[in-house]
Amino acid sequence: MLNRYWRFFLIPLLFFSLVQTDAEAAQLLTWQDCIREAAVNHPDLIAAEEGLKQSQANKKITASTLLPQVSSNLSASTTKTTTSGSGSSTSDSYSYGVTAKQLLFDGTKTINEVKADSENIKASQQNFRFISVTVRLRLRTAFINLLKAQEMLQITEEIFNIRRENLELITLRYESGLEHKGALLTAEADLAEAKYEISQAKRDAEVAQRELTKEMGRTQLVPIEAKGDFEVKDTAKEKPDFESLAKNNPSLQQLIARKNAAAFSLKSAYANFSPTLSTEAGANKFGSHWLPQDDKWSMGLTLSMPIFEGGLRFAQVSTAKSLLNQLGANERSTRDDIVLTLELTWAALQDTMDKVEVERKSLTADEERFRIAQAQYSTGFIAFDNWIIIEDNLIMAKRSFLDARANALLAEANWIQAKGETLEYE
Repeated sequence: MLNRYWRFFLIPLLFFSLVQTDAEAAQLLTWQDCIREAAVNHPDLIAAEEGLKQSQANKKITASTLLPQVSSNLSASTTKTTTSGSGSSTSDSYSYGVTAKQLLFDGTKTINEVKADSENIKASQQNFRFISVTVRLRLRTAFINLLKAQEMLQITEEIFNIRRENLELITLRYESGLEHKGALLTAEADLAEAKYEISQAKRDAEVAQRELTKEMGRTQLVPIEAKGDFEVKDTAKEKPDFESLAKNNPSLQQLIARKNAAAFSLKSAYANFSPTLSTEAGANKFGSHWLPQDDKWSMGLTLSMPIFEGGLRFAQVSTAKSLLNQLGANERSTRDDIVLTLELTWAALQDTMDKVEVERKSLTADEERFRIAQAQYSTGFIAFDNWIIIEDNLIMAKRSFLDARANALLAEANWIQAKGETLEYE
């Protein structure tokens, strides 16, 4: 008997040692805190920004062909000549000068290449937006998962308290001869399961912390805690115009920019059949001593025209046409996919918000039934089997309500992602 009552003191001690966390050391993070860190530190965003810089540099490289190309030269040489019978002689030669070359006409080939590069810059900008949209969804999902894990840990602690109180009550009733041994064993098993669920919830919370840390772009894991609620803000109760929303999606805008770039590349390929005209001028000093004093200058025009290259330029035109057609088909397919995804995610958001209200009412009903059943069982008005079913229903209702609220937030995140909103959306 004494050993059994000692268990009632040991169980709370075990419980508190199990659920104790280093709450003081945990860093409290709001959703805005996470956004600010991810915007600066996330490697995917950094990589996308560098890709944009590369596109901008490529345009400058292409456009430089339209500007004068100026180069300088400096040379010095010694020549030794040996002849039979007359010995050898040595002569020195020095020269320096400047040469300038300017492209005058290439059938708009370079101009179209510059325009294509401008469209590629737009594509890179839209790619940055797309990465930002993707990072936001992953970051929001990680934040919600941590919120849910924290809430689940609290629920498992509540369940542990309920199961512990049950064991105390049933033990007293069993020892008084008012309850059978099966009820006592069931209560002990329920308490053991509650302990396990606390351990599982703690591990889930640690995984969620790791996930959120990674999506913020941090390199080291420190204890963190998400601060927020389960309120859906972007409810979109009125059904929007999905076609209009799809137009601003970065995936579609990126494809449009790439298609435009392909159209300019096709024009550039056609321009390859045109002659190329350029002018070149140079001024040099030369002589056998340093500094050379003799002058030499030159000026001229160069006209080149392809005659036969084994079908190279025809193949280039064919490739450019095919790429343009391919991107046009991809654009149409992507537009259709975005519209469908918008409707699916909007419908899922409405469903999950309605489900939250259903689960809220179910939880309220189960809480009231539990209070009544607990009073009835303690006075012997209902049997253990009926009472424990009502209690299990309450526990399931708590979990279902949490799942419903978390799913609603995830559905909101997917809806925002489908609209193409970036990290700056909030």
